[in-house]
Amino acid sequence: MDIALLIKAAIMGVVEGLTEFLPISSTGHLILTATLLGWEGEKVKLFEVVIQTGAILAIVSLYIERLWHTVLGLAGDRVSQRFAANVLIGFLPAAVAGVLFIDVIKGVLFSPLVVAAGFIAGGLVILWAEHLQAKGVSSPVTDVDHVRWTDALKVGLIQCTALVPGVSRSGATIIGAMLVGFNRKAATEFSFFLAIPMLFGAAAYDLYRNHHLLGREDLPVFTVGLVVSWISAWVCVRWLLRFVGQHSFVPFAWYRIAFGVLIIVTAYGGWVDWTG
Repeated sequence: MDIALLIKAAIMGVVEGLTEFLPISSTGHLILTATLLGWEGEKVKLFEVVIQTGAILAIVSLYIERLWHTVLGLAGDRVSQRFAANVLIGFLPAAVAGVLFIDVIKGVLFSPLVVAAGFIAGGLVILWAEHLQAKGVSSPVTDVDHVRWTDALKVGLIQCTALVPGVSRSGATIIGAMLVGFNRKAATEFSFFLAIPMLFGAAAYDLYRNHHLLGREDLPVFTVGLVVSWISAWVCVRWLLRFVGQHSFVPFAWYRIAFGVLIIVTAYGGWVDWTG
């Protein structure tokens, strides 16, 4: 067993878990981390997608009672039915767009300029959204149970922008929800729930397309990455829920802008290959 490879998998798992649900783009951080570790190739790209399921397991474990109650209530509880329908409505636009355009996205959009633009533009949108919140713009959606199907569809359509590298799925859904009329807590939780089908689906689809890359010897590496991602995401999500109750997302905006500049400097200095 290659201990060095397991350590690399654990480091990648930590990065995935800590960045997946923050509005800062886990993909960009994984690309940088993999480059610094000298760990690249098609199998590593698949690994990056698969360990997202670890992060989703953190959401499932933290909200297991809510999810189980929803499943039990699908037969007759209106609130559970509406909640499940809204998650499905929010999930479908990006899922369809991803399946249709994934090859174009990977072949055309994974360039340093696009990734940097995604980071910087996302940071500016966060500043705008927080400016609106500071002006006292009404946030009628204060709980995920109050979401209307039209709200869910709008957030789902905004989530499609996260297919552009550097935008961030969490950033698009959280800030998009705030612009639609969610408060910070409701936007953050709705983003969590949208992630469950989105990331499970992405991992399953990528495994189906690229299962030929894997062998039995890869199981320990993938397992370590997934488990570490689960644990670190569990810690991060609990922290984020406390954070949004008392703070704005402005620090993440400036972080994104600085990271976008870092991408330009490292890419055109020849230090990091941001094409994934």
